[in-house]
Amino acid sequence: MQFLKAIPLVAVTVFSLTGCAAVGPNFRSPATPSPSLPYTETALPSATAGARVEGGAPQKFAFARELPAQWWNLFRSPELDALIKQGLTESPTLAAARAALQSSRENLRATSGALRYPAIDAGVEASRQRDPVDPPGDKPEFSLYNASVQVSYTLDLFGKVRRTIEAQQALVDYQELQYEAAYLTLTSNIVTTAVREASYRAQLAATREIVAAQEKQLALVKRQFELGVVAKSSVLSQESELARTRAKIPPLEKQLSFTRHALSVLAGRFPSDGGPEFNLDSLHLPEELPVTLPSDLVRQRPDIRASEALLHEASAQVGVATADLYPQINLNAGFGFEALATGVLFNGHSAAWNIGASLLQPVFRGGELKAKKRAAVAAYEQATEEYRSTVLQAFQNVADVLRALETDARTLNAQAEVARVAKANLELIERQFKIGKVGYLSLLIAQRDYQEALIGLIEARADRYSDTAALFQALGGGWWNRPSAAPEVTSVADRTNGPKS
Repeated sequence: MQFLKAIPLVAVTVFSLTGCAAVGPNFRSPATPSPSLPYTETALPSATAGARVEGGAPQKFAFARELPAQWWNLFRSPELDALIKQGLTESPTLAAARAALQSSRENLRATSGALRYPAIDAGVEASRQRDPVDPPGDKPEFSLYNASVQVSYTLDLFGKVRRTIEAQQALVDYQELQYEAAYLTLTSNIVTTAVREASYRAQLAATREIVAAQEKQLALVKRQFELGVVAKSSVLSQESELARTRAKIPPLEKQLSFTRHALSVLAGRFPSDGGPEFNLDSLHLPEELPVTLPSDLVRQRPDIRASEALLHEASAQVGVATADLYPQINLNAGFGFEALATGVLFNGHSAAWNIGASLLQPVFRGGELKAKKRAAVAAYEQATEEYRSTVLQAFQNVADVLRALETDARTLNAQAEVARVAKANLELIERQFKIGKVGYLSLLIAQRDYQEALIGLIEARADRYSDTAALFQALGGGWWNRPSAAPEVTSVADRTNGPKS
């Protein structure tokens, strides 16, 4: 009964002592950039240039506009939407990130349970023993039975337990954001790979059309040779040019196959399973581009938030290392029964209990604990610089893609003009060649110019689609607007007001 009377006193002591402030820095989220901070060195136009070709519409930069969670819907491709939906369901990469997040959450529960609450263990033991006896006639063997409950608890006087749990929570935050980064990377890769497939398919179709035109031209040159209008060298030159164009088809077919294989794997399928075919004409270029404010970018990019979570974890580890320098107090208690026979095990005479406390104060560890604290501080400084590097790289990503979109539009406009002029020139040279007004060399040059211009036009169109997807990725992908997104990281990082010593 004295043991039971002591329990309230122990509980009061525990809850009063664990209310002390935790040593070490309290984490504070790094300051966000000013909303007026520009992404690029010189101002961007309100809209890009346009071109009179398919996919050449001007794109308007809508600053401070919210980014949709399913940004790929802006390309208005049902096949693309279906493929991304399948990838989000079947991708092993995303499933692995989800499992890593679940593992981190369970580790947090384990750490919190082990450190925050008393450890209570119940045990039952039975043994047969033999002791030396004197005189020899006595029986030395006997049975011993024991049933007991043991309770132990470490007082969190200086916050080591709280800092340890805080560090583990920060790792959960990190895994949540790693999941969002994997989600964003997967969706972005599917879009850009689909655009790349469409580009290769268009280049392949254009090259085959050029081959067909060159075959007709070769037939014409052969007839002119038979009539004595042109020399044999003209026939050989046209055959060489045709062979050179045909030689471009197998590499394009290989790249198209590789791209389709990659697209299948991204969607969680085997390459042999196939899938929808993508063409540039089936994709619609988003004409309004949401652009996040710089002050919002650091709260919306998953990689920046993940880097901040690691910074938080490093801050908490400084507190853990600091708490190790201070005394540790452990409370323990036990209550049970011990007897030589089971029939009397639970009567009042066999009851036994204990209650006690221990204090451990590090005195001399050869500089180990102070070195560990200095190492934790250095790790925090490292995490700080890595966070700064992540932020700078993120702003570089956005600046690069904004400039790319602006120059892509001008490039497409220029390539469209090049293709128009090259086609008109080729048609003129072909007519003049038929009537003998120009030589074969002029025809050969016109054919090559048109072929290069046509391929350049296709690549310029594809670049606009790819860089549009890259902008949505660089801005964070709108994951915070997704109903099924991982919870907003408000646990420790947004509730505390630190780092301050």
